[in-house]
Amino acid sequence: MPQQREYRERVYIRAEIIIKLAEYGPLTLTNLVSYCGLNLSKHKEILDEMETKGLIAKFFEKQGKKNIVKYKVTDKGMKFYELILKPYMEMFPFKGR
Repeated sequence: MPQQREYRERVYIRAEIIIKLAEYGPLTLTNLVSYCGLNLSKHKEILDEMETKGLIAKFFEKQGKKNIVKYKVTDKGMKFYELILKPYMEMFPFKGR
């Protein structure tokens, strides 16, 4: 019988993104995706949506001649996590990982 993979709902993915940005501070896209266990091609839409809604912010940091894209959690994102995501996750914990 094939092993069934546990699917993470978007609510848990959004929470993980906010948690990692709060824990580590601003992160590059590569690091954020890696720390959250995401697939960039599948989950970039979630990051874009969170940025559009003001939960996270994208900014550029100069490193030598390059501009590196980084993300950080906003005050609105932290409030959203504390008021909505955290209580949801306490009520319905993710059992996959």
